[in-house]
Amino acid sequence: MIRPRRVGLLLAAFVCVSGAAAATAFAPALSAQDTTRHTPDTTSSALPSEQDYSAKRQATMSDIKTAQRKLGELRSERIALESRVDSVAVKATQKRASELLLSHETTALRSLDSMLTASQEVLLAQRDRFLSLGEAVRRRADAELVVVVRVDSGPGTQHIEGLTVQVDSAPAADRRYSDAANDALGAGAVDEVYHSNVLPSTHAVTLTMSLNGSSQTRAASVDVPTGAVTYVQFTVHAGQLQLSTWINRSGPQ
Repeated sequence: MIRPRRVGLLLAAFVCVSGAAAATAFAPALSAQDTTRHTPDTTSSALPSEQDYSAKRQATMSDIKTAQRKLGELRSERIALESRVDSVAVKATQKRASELLLSHETTALRSLDSMLTASQEVLLAQRDRFLSLGEAVRRRADAELVVVVRVDSGPGTQHIEGLTVQVDSAPAADRRYSDAANDALGAGAVDEVYHSNVLPSTHAVTLTMSLNGSSQTRAASVDVPTGAVTYVQFTVHAGQLQLSTWINRSGPQ
């Protein structure tokens, strides 16, 4: 029979052993539970940081792309502006060149106009001088040539439409006669168709007359002496031209 004291010791030992075993069995679980409780939650704290970084990175990349786009636009605008400036400069240069050319042409034209004006003045002066010399020569020679036309009264009507006179093959007179002029000629009037100072020499006088609807021509070679007036008279007689000349040495009446 077991003694009560021994049973008590056995129970105490069993309780001790069971407690130790239980402590040993629960120690890992408690340790794990304690570890889980005291370990920092890195997963929950890392997620917001990565999201913020991604958002900032995307915002930065978007800003960079926007800045690059604006930079490209500014470059395009600068190129366009430089092109416009070059175009304006070229146009200004061309305009200036044209103005210079026009200025040179205008100056040349003005110079040419001045030369032509001066030449014209010289020519006019020479013409006046030659006319004066010719007039002086003719006056010194003191020779005059007069061409007259008259109509003899006779049977029939003599109607003169017109006439031309040439002296030394140069036109000297051109006349047209009206009915009143023909009546005056028929009544005895004399028409002086040419009167001029000439050089004392032989001169060719030609008269072409339109008479009664037909044309008649008479020519004469006349010696004009110095200090006299030489007359050449064309007379219409019976529908024909007659020629006569005479000299008046006493000078003009």
